[in-house]
Amino acid sequence: MRKVVAYELLSLDGVAEQPDEFFTDFDDLMEENLARVISSQDTVLLGHRTYDDWAEFWPTSDIEPFASFINGVEKFVVASTTPRQTWSNTTVIDGDLSEFVTKLKRQSGNDIGVHGSIKLIQSLFEVGLVDELRLVIAPALHMHGRKLFDKGLPTRLTLTRQVESPAGYLLLDFRVGG
Repeated sequence: MRKVVAYELLSLDGVAEQPDEFFTDFDDLMEENLARVISSQDTVLLGHRTYDDWAEFWPTSDIEPFASFINGVEKFVVASTTPRQTWSNTTVIDGDLSEFVTKLKRQSGNDIGVHGSIKLIQSLFEVGLVDELRLVIAPALHMHGRKLFDKGLPTRLTLTRQVESPAGYLLLDFRVGG
């Protein structure tokens, strides 16, 4: 069965919103980490807000390796209304999110990534559909903005990888549950 892998940039106090405000350096090790994460994904789930922002930015971006990945990968957007932008390889999810993701996990393929999309990750956590977390923690307290772990049930995580980048960022992988 495929795994749902959530990749998120966070401040030390858990803020996930507007990471460009507290991620000031993106060193080589962080780029290698991102390349490792996306190399195992062939499908991405995006929330409506993230989709709208990214559909404007990424199609013309040359920031690699993410631009080639996100522009070419199969994308599903969770939206109650039609997104304002079109973007290649994108389908709007029609129907129940839990059912859709459960069916998607049963299909053949690689990991299903969730990038950004705070509300979507929270929704998937609430129904137990996130299998792994790949977090990059900035050495900064942001103190305002939406936090990734504001909602949901208590969940046991198992640390499977930990690396500190030269710029002081923590690269942490967790298996959810158990």
